[in-house]
Parts: sequence; C-alpha cells; structure tokens
Amino acid sequence: MATKNKTNVKFGTKAVHAGVTPDPTTGAIMTPIYQTSTYAQRSPGDHKGFEYSRTHNPTRSALQESIAALENAKHGLCFGSGLAAVDAVIKLLNPGDEVIAGDDLYGGTYRIFTKVFAKYGIKFNFISMEDVTNIEKHITPNTRLIWVETPTNPMMNIIDIKTAAAIAKKHKVMLGVDNTFATPYLQNPLDLGADLVMHSVTKYLSGHSDVVMGALAVNDDKLAADLAFIQKSCGAVCGPQDSFLVLRGIKTLHLRMQRHCENGEKVARYLANHPKIGKVYWPGFESHPNYEVAKSQMRGFGGMISFVFKEDDQQQAFRVMEKLKFFVLAESLGGVESLANHPATMTHGAVPREERMKVGLLDSLIRLSVGIEDIEDLIEDLDQALG
Repeated sequence: MATKNKTNVKFGTKAVHAGVTPDPTTGAIMTPIYQTSTYAQRSPGDHKGFEYSRTHNPTRSALQESIAALENAKHGLCFGSGLAAVDAVIKLLNPGDEVIAGDDLYGGTYRIFTKVFAKYGIKFNFISMEDVTNIEKHITPNTRLIWVETPTNPMMNIIDIKTAAAIAKKHKVMLGVDNTFATPYLQNPLDLGADLVMHSVTKYLSGHSDVVMGALAVNDDKLAADLAFIQKSCGAVCGPQDSFLVLRGIKTLHLRMQRHCENGEKVARYLANHPKIGKVYWPGFESHPNYEVAKSQMRGFGGMISFVFKEDDQQQAFRVMEKLKFFVLAESLGGVESLANHPATMTHGAVPREERMKVGLLDSLIRLSVGIEDIEDLIEDLDQALG
C-alpha cells in the first residue's frame, strides 16, 4: 500500500486519496475507466499484472484498495452486488456446516440463506443477538460462521461486535459483519475483532443511487486468497464504469456521512415527539437497549431510522408514504436523497410475516434513509405527510 494509504492517515484524507494515484500515462488525477476485457501479453504468461478483466481490472483494483484502506484492511474485493459478496462468503462453507445469523437482517440476505444455500445442506440458525452472549448458546461443533448486521435492517438493533468476536475466536468460528448501515466512517468491525466485513456498496459508499455493487474487506491472507478464487471462478465482478463511479463517490463519504448523521438525529427526535408515532428505532436514543454499545463501537449514529404508528395500521403507513415529497418512496438507501421504504412489502417481503412479527417488524413500519437535503425541508415534508 502506498504511503498515502496507510491506516494512520485520517479518514477524510483516505477517502480522497486511498487507492488513487495519478495515471502514469497522462497524469490524470482520477483513475481511468479501463473499459477492456483483455490485455496484451509480451509472451505467454509475461504481462503487466492484468490478463483478463474478470480476474483483474485496474479501475476495480483501485477501488478495492480504497475500500480496504477505509476499513483498515489488507485486502478488498468488489462484486457485482452486495448479495454477490454474501454469496461468495457462503461459498467458503461445505454441506453440513452451520451459520448463526441475526433474526433481524436484510430480506435479501435471509432469502439467499434460506432459499438458495439451505438446499445445499448448509444450516442457518436465526437468533436474537441484542444480548450477544446468546450467540454462544447456539454454537455447535458444525458452526463455521457467525453473521452479524449492526445496526440491523430495519429494527436498528445494535450488536456488540467486540464481544461477538471474542466468542467467535474462542470457538474458532469466523465472524462476518455487514457494515452497510454504519459505513467505515462510523464503524470498523475488523478493528473490533471481526474476520470479514461486507458492504452493499450500492448504498453509502457509492452514495448517489447510480450503482449496484458489493464489497468484502479482510486481513487474513488465506481468507483473502480463498475469496479471490471464488470471485474469479464464479465471476460476479463489478465493471470498470461502476468502479469509477464508486471511487468518485467515496471521495465525499466523510462529508456526506456527517450530514446524514446530523439530519438523522433531527428527524429521529422530531418523530419521537410526534403524537401519531408509537415508537422510533434509532440507536442514538439513550433509551435504546444497546445505546452504550453503539456509543462505544460507533463514531456516530447514522441516518437510518424506522418508526411505527400508535396503531399497527398498514393503510395509514401507505397514506403517509404516498404524501411524501422529498422523501421518495423507493427501495435501497444511503443516497444523497432521502428515501422512504415499507419493509414488509419491499425490502423484507421475502421474510415470512410470522418471522417479521417476532422481531417487531410490523406492517405499519416505515424505514427512512435520511439524505443530505436541508433539514427544514425534510421536517416540513414529514409534517405535512403525517398531517
């Protein structure tokens, strides 16, 4: 890693510079889009480090180095989507292996676990992790992976990464953390003992709702090599155009996250005081069950918020979302624009209703991704929609 990418450099400087060096041919500041599938070789096997773009591409390589630097990792790998990154992780396992996962997680992750990999003989055990010691009760001789989201999607539960890592190491089990909601700006799971970090790059890392991509960051050389083999062999890689767009987005990650956090807090406190709202889920409240954990492992509380009405009325939720103007009703999150989402019918539709109800994901629950607009306009928008 070049000197300017070392982990002792401050985050904002890394966001601007990590993985990016002026193009040696032209001096271009931004990494070029190497829109090529193959590369000339001087002699069979004698090349400049690039043979075929499924295996390596200079634009993707720069992005992988950038994401690794942000997560204080030795290795970064980028994929065609966040679920492609999750897919690569589960492909490290064998039939008969077991995975312990949180009972509140992204619906797409639940779907790929239960509908794709379970039929190949991998067992998935979904448990509550708010009391992180509950993990140890479910470890068996066949457990190979503990999969954690924190904050969770969409209930904003906080899982103690450091304690989970200690449990994983005690039992020689790998700990993977989905860090999408927090981003490396707010949280670095590898520094807390995790073995692997996953990002849906589509969200905050890209930040502009124009890319679908996933990433993994690891320190262990063998783990990185195994994942790179899967990346090359299965081919779910991202293209150079998307890599270029994310490299551009990362340069403002620290600035955007500052604003997401500021706006998120104001929206959360506004909703908490609204007479029609029953409960607001946001880890920055002192009343949050794991507020102290969040405060210790995060550098801020983010811009993701969920809330329910005093009565579980799905139609009331629909009416409110239909009236929103600046909060756009859409899938996804983490863009500069504010988004509203109805998890029960959108992002978590693959999770059976009885399972959603167990964790409090009611039919009236709305999830907000608070953007970077002027906060006065966002509050006014919510005010008029709530009526």
